[in-house]
Amino acid sequence: EVHLVESGGGMVQPGGSLRLSCVASGFTFSSAEMRWVRQAPGKGPGPEWVSSVHPDGTAFYANSVKGRFTISRDNAKNTLHLQMNNLKPEDTALYYCASPYNRGQGTQVTVSS
Repeated sequence: EVHLVESGGGMVQPGGSLRLSCVASGFTFSSAEMRWVRQAPGKGPGPEWVSSVHPDGTAFYANSVKGRFTISRDNAKNTLHLQMNNLKPEDTALYYCASPYNRGQGTQVTVSS
């Protein structure tokens, strides 16, 4: 069974940083493209794509986070990360780790002064 468990969310002030992590199991993590998506309150209907990373480490970012967020993966530990710097109030959302098969339960990020 595929499992994705996110952690690292929290509340920070504008300009702050957080590092999200996602531990994966139940599939061949090293061969999978992995993504971070987010769902902000009142926005939708679906989650917003934030970033993707290919198995070889090639990364892609939404324009809204480019230059501030960094996605990375540790294939030896089946773990995906998202380093978020210079956070803005509009980054407030529930952040999900997503595999080709499913997504996790999410971790809340709140940016507020």
